[in-house]
Amino acid sequence: MDIGKRVRQLRIQNDLTLEELASRTELTKGYLSQLERNLAAPSIQTLEDITEALGTSMSKFFTETGDEQVVFTARDEFIDDRGNEVVHWIVPNAQKNTMEPIILELLGQERTALIDPHDGEEFGYVLNGKIFLVRESTKKGLPVKKGENFYISGSEAHYLENRSDKPAVVLWISTPPVF
Repeated sequence: MDIGKRVRQLRIQNDLTLEELASRTELTKGYLSQLERNLAAPSIQTLEDITEALGTSMSKFFTETGDEQVVFTARDEFIDDRGNEVVHWIVPNAQKNTMEPIILELLGQERTALIDPHDGEEFGYVLNGKIFLVRESTKKGLPVKKGENFYISGSEAHYLENRSDKPAVVLWISTPPVF
């Protein structure tokens, strides 16, 4: 980790000058300048003083990164052809996140696997075609066509069904990840 870069990033985020940070930490402006340029290495105690002055903790200092990928392209996508459906994992390693978005291509006369009850919620937006959202409480299924969406609690077992001969495409987001 680039400690100097991280100190500078947090100092700027907190709208502090080197002089103001020096005053808060009882360090010299010159030392902090060297630290930010990686010309000096702080002791653990000094780094604790700096992180406290910057309004964070040591653990957050080392876990937060500004280089986190936030824009994803087709090159980042993973495609999983399961026979009856094609799952496009559009955010790599999304299972580590709070929510998991996929694009689901559901072939004609097919249905997804049953999703067991879970704590959380799901949102789906039909990009193409028509699907039926089948839940324990609505065995017939609720029709959802292109341009429409659904938003459900994960408290009931459910699945999506395509009763047409044409494929349907759904942007489906789950929190927490269940796909």
